[in-house]
Amino acid sequence: MIEDIVDYVLNYGDWGLFIHSFADAVIFPIPALFTQVSLSLLDPSNALWLATLGFIGCLVGTPFGYWIGKGLGHTVMNRMLKKSWVDAASRMIQKNGEAAILIGSFTPIPFKVFTILSGCLNFPLWRLMAYAAIGRAAKFYIVGLLFYLYGRSAEGMVKDVSLYLLLGVVPIVLIIVLIRKRKKRKADQTAILQEGQQEQQGQEVSS
Repeated sequence: MIEDIVDYVLNYGDWGLFIHSFADAVIFPIPALFTQVSLSLLDPSNALWLATLGFIGCLVGTPFGYWIGKGLGHTVMNRMLKKSWVDAASRMIQKNGEAAILIGSFTPIPFKVFTILSGCLNFPLWRLMAYAAIGRAAKFYIVGLLFYLYGRSAEGMVKDVSLYLLLGVVPIVLIIVLIRKRKKRKADQTAILQEGQQEQQGQEVSS
């Protein structure tokens, strides 16, 4: 059934990738990578244009997935998504906060899990869009660039793209998150100290 849908999408050519990427961010269980690779194999010189269509389709679909989660909540999320996906994404968010959404862009977990979950958890939409833009651009354009540079022989490289992104990008993201947390902690401590000093000065004046 799902393979039939993918074949149907491929009949639309380049714009089939746009449709698939849109659906990937909203509800469709098969990642748009499959359509991107299939179309890139047909014409590697067109790979960067395909990456652009896939990227735009994902960004257009992201708010729809978010609104589904925000409007219908955890009930629909648990019905629409595999429990293992939801559990994995939830653990990532609990451990890494909003940065998990960016990290999730590089993982094999379907991106719709993060768009719907973000809506359920009331994350700001603009942050979801920003993280989606960074993560999905990296994934679509790296695949597109591989096919553009190496032609059909890039098919064997694509399967490792998610792994390379996880190993190369995720540590950088986590370092940035830790730095931000430390800065916020120091700012909070400074604010508390200043409040304490002001209260002490007020008591001295009143006495």
